[in-house]
Amino acid sequence: MKKISLLGALAAVAGATFSCTQNPYAGLEPELAEALRANIAAADSSNRPELLDALTRAPKNQREGMAYLIAYMPEGDRDTLTADFLLGEVDWAYRARETFPWAKALPDSVFYNDVLPYASMNERREPWRAMFWEKLYPLVDSITDVRQAIDTINKQLQHLVGVEYNTKRRKPHQSPGESMEIGMASCSGLSILLTDAFRTMGIPSRIAGTPLWVSKEGNHNWTEVWIDGKWYFTEYYPTPALNRSWFLERAGKADKSDPIYWMYATSWRPTGLHFPMVWDFENHNVPGIDVTDFYIDLYNAQMAEAKNGAPVAIRAFLTKEGGRSSADRAACDIRITDTEGNMVAAGKTAGPTADMNDYLTLYLPFGKDLAAEFTDDAGRVQRVSFVTPKEADNGATAPVEVELFLR
Repeated sequence: MKKISLLGALAAVAGATFSCTQNPYAGLEPELAEALRANIAAADSSNRPELLDALTRAPKNQREGMAYLIAYMPEGDRDTLTADFLLGEVDWAYRARETFPWAKALPDSVFYNDVLPYASMNERREPWRAMFWEKLYPLVDSITDVRQAIDTINKQLQHLVGVEYNTKRRKPHQSPGESMEIGMASCSGLSILLTDAFRTMGIPSRIAGTPLWVSKEGNHNWTEVWIDGKWYFTEYYPTPALNRSWFLERAGKADKSDPIYWMYATSWRPTGLHFPMVWDFENHNVPGIDVTDFYIDLYNAQMAEAKNGAPVAIRAFLTKEGGRSSADRAACDIRITDTEGNMVAAGKTAGPTADMNDYLTLYLPFGKDLAAEFTDDAGRVQRVSFVTPKEADNGATAPVEVELFLR
């Protein structure tokens, strides 16, 4: 005969009484309560108790956030995720909200949609917040400005997690744990890492990307962060400032007539669109936001600010002599000078671990005799002369490619 301790029996009765007497939908906004009720009803019957348990066990101050998370979670999650997993991740998110000044000031809608979620796309579900907290909290615990926190995380994350871009990764949409296990990831995996790191520290973050550049040079994903009511973009390999990157030129020339060329951002709450994932193109479970106009407008604004008249895009490559593969590329500081030796522009070329679509792109005046030069490890200055094309009739021209070789 099976024996049950008196203590265990009392605990079981107490738990049953609690879950039966508490209405999990009470006190919620009608729209949220309706979405929550519908999603729990649609869950596999074997996992409904887990979702209800997460709701009833959530502390009072976390209950609405938990309801939001469950109300809009995708089908695969509502059928499998446990109460313990949800309670743990939500508790870490609220810890960040209570700790950092920028997180305390967030509207609930932003916190729920862009800090609280435990995933961005269809990556493996895992409890990553405790790991990131251990690595990042010592770096930002004394910081009060969110921009400084973003900059610090952006610069240090790759060194803390030991993950580099590499096309030999196992799959494009790796979770943080999967990427850290092998030390490599795609642009999507790197974006997941960075987004999750920001969210752990209470910084609203989401993934953005395009399924196909209008130039048909493949797809790309990156990260966005929310600061004082506005979204800005950044990447795992940071640039000196937000909203600056090699891909803005391509994003800014998106074709609005065809959704395959749009820029999208992820959302937890349904939007009527889905975020396209090229590795699982028929999967429409990740809500998406059309942010194409943002990138077009930003690109045009930056072009308008450029000095020396209408600029032409110059893509600079530095490779081992005779090399043609991504592994042959070298990261080096490049200077662009005019015929009198004055520096016109400067930047750093992409190395072998950078995204294959990542080029050093500089914007230079039309119709000028210029030179690209760099100093090699032996102290020798190497240079290549080139002429920027004359302005096309329509004010646009294709990017000019300048190749430099390590000898």
